[in-house]
Amino acid sequence: MTPLVMVTSCPPTRLLASLLHRGTQQASKFQLHTGTPCAVKDYYEVLVLGGGCGGIAMTSRMKKKVGAENIAIIEPSEKHFYQPLWTLVGAGAKQLSSSGRSMASVIPSGVEWIKSRVVDLEPDKNCVYIDTGKEVTYPFRTLPVSLSYKVKFFLPSLSNLIQIKGLPEGFRYPKIGSNYSSKTVEKTWKALQDFKEGNAVFTFPNTPIKCAGAPQKIMYLSEAYFRKTGKRSYANIIFNTSLGAIFGVKKYADALEEIIKARNLQVNYRENLIEVRPDKQEAVFENLDSPGETKVISYEMLHVTPPMGPPDVIRESPVADAAGWVDVDKETLQHKKYPNIFGIGDCTNLPTSKTAAAIAAQSGILDKTISKIMRNEKPVNKYDGYTSCPLVTNYNRVILAEFDYSAQPLETFPFDQSKERLSMYVMKADMMPFLYWNGLLKGYWGGPAILRKVLHLGRI
Repeated sequence: MTPLVMVTSCPPTRLLASLLHRGTQQASKFQLHTGTPCAVKDYYEVLVLGGGCGGIAMTSRMKKKVGAENIAIIEPSEKHFYQPLWTLVGAGAKQLSSSGRSMASVIPSGVEWIKSRVVDLEPDKNCVYIDTGKEVTYPFRTLPVSLSYKVKFFLPSLSNLIQIKGLPEGFRYPKIGSNYSSKTVEKTWKALQDFKEGNAVFTFPNTPIKCAGAPQKIMYLSEAYFRKTGKRSYANIIFNTSLGAIFGVKKYADALEEIIKARNLQVNYRENLIEVRPDKQEAVFENLDSPGETKVISYEMLHVTPPMGPPDVIRESPVADAAGWVDVDKETLQHKKYPNIFGIGDCTNLPTSKTAAAIAAQSGILDKTISKIMRNEKPVNKYDGYTSCPLVTNYNRVILAEFDYSAQPLETFPFDQSKERLSMYVMKADMMPFLYWNGLLKGYWGGPAILRKVLHLGRI
């Protein structure tokens, strides 16, 4: 049986905590996910690195293939978060507590939990190293291995990126928040509530990010909140984005531009946040089309979307491409150099948006791919780049964007999804969290492809 390695994404539960506390994590004991200490075996039929969306989903799927006793998952965090809910948490529509569960509760029963952190990958030797110094190997010809890791966000861990000056220490001040961390998302809601008058500024960095629609979702929700509370006439709402368009799919971009015009929102393209001066309530932006040109904007509220990138353990390993992402075939999800390595989720170089919806679709394809590989057969199922972004435009409205690798709409429902709809908001706020916890993480949900065919009478 050919060995397999799957490199997947894990949740940003520590993306800001490590920076706010500026501390190093203590070495953790190996333990079962029930909390019982145990000795780590030398190898596993399936080894999952990271307890995020992709890692848990594929662990559940692999358990059905090889049995729980043959699987281990390496993850240091105690909590697992459903991150898409943080848009609503930051706007006061949901509680942070509803977005998280204990890591022990989502790891499939019987799977061994090695509560540690991966520090090195050596695919030529079929082994990984963890922060206790332990080497975990996977025999080349006998064992499928699943590697799961997360994209890391804030910059001190990303030596190939430029840090925003003034962060993360700036989050200790009021009027500034970020929906990209469990540690700062409630600060967004506090800043929104405390707003009196002036500029409400929202940013999009000059890097790939998780859920590219999220930075503007909180802008729309904030505008709706200001209207509801009678503050709209006192608010100048500004969205500064490094991109050259509001959205990458024209159909949805056209709809969003209509909303922006109707609600009198100011959008500045090719503007990148480089510094925050929280003591003065100032944000400094660079013009990406005019190097060296900067401007300072005062703010009464600031929502920061931080620069993001691959974790160092991936970026510095042989499995990475030139940009630091796991280098996989975009259709089969198999590594281009190491045939026993597969990738899924945010840490891969798949040319599609980094969302939970994308991971769901990828997990279904990867499950079928692995089944073929285990039988020494050639994979035939191909990932088409499907991803979804529920664009929350109000407290009761969503534009459901769905598209593929070619940035063409790939819609599930037989109606125009570029229209704002209450039904799509209900799906975003209530149905999708249920499907995440009870479908995707348990290995049952692989995206809406089958539903799409049914609803479109097989024409797609």
